[in-house]
Amino acid sequence: MTKEEKLLERLASLESVMVAYSGGVDSALLAYYAKKALGAQAVIVIAVSGSLAQSDLERARAQAEQFDFDLIEIETHETDLPEYKVNDARRCFFCKATLFQEMEGLAKERGIKHIAYGANVDDLQDFRPGHQAAKEHNVLSPLQEVGLVKDEIRALAKIAGLPSYDWPSNACLSSRIPTFTPVEIISLSQIEKSEDFVKSLGFKQVRVRHLPQGASVEVGVDELSKFDLEPNLVSQIETELKRIGYKSIQINPQGYRQGSMNIMNKTASKP
Repeated sequence: MTKEEKLLERLASLESVMVAYSGGVDSALLAYYAKKALGAQAVIVIAVSGSLAQSDLERARAQAEQFDFDLIEIETHETDLPEYKVNDARRCFFCKATLFQEMEGLAKERGIKHIAYGANVDDLQDFRPGHQAAKEHNVLSPLQEVGLVKDEIRALAKIAGLPSYDWPSNACLSSRIPTFTPVEIISLSQIEKSEDFVKSLGFKQVRVRHLPQGASVEVGVDELSKFDLEPNLVSQIETELKRIGYKSIQINPQGYRQGSMNIMNKTASKP
């Protein structure tokens, strides 16, 4: 039996499920197969909050509409929580816990037996406090259960025709802020505007790290050569990000690395 067949079998065995959907390839694939296995008994939910970029929300909506997910949007307001704002190593825990609490209530109202999210096998290698929240709320991770890794998920998503099959990995806007630097709505807005601008210049993989001394701009490693081909891009980014409110701007010469903020946080926490 293939992993795809195992996934369909596992989802069908649930009888009904509510899927936490972000628009990214993992949750999109889970939503796709949940709908395929369970039809109307698969309910797809997305959390809307200040930590989700508007462009990401619109893209997630468009994908959901294309595949008839009948998307339900819920406002989670985790950015209002003092324990979230303090931005310690458990920020992601509080975010996911808030989402899962909201989903539990909605699932109960609709008679849905299970809640699931799109964690995959590769996620086990990174620092993900949100997984603890999933365990505490008995949230299932079917992609992990059947042993799917990221490359396999992207391949299945491509076959399914999901637009997200080749979208760069993404995370909430709060992930751009170093641990113990408070999460403020104004900071999230600056990050969102800055990333939207850099993407408008043709970059696909973009992170704008919101640091005490200013902004550190990361683009995909395979996109760094654009700065050599178009030297004026640096000045354009500096000018716009200063207008947005950053006093100093650095282009990270190493480019984007997944989990780099986790590495910075762990290094900073060492005695």
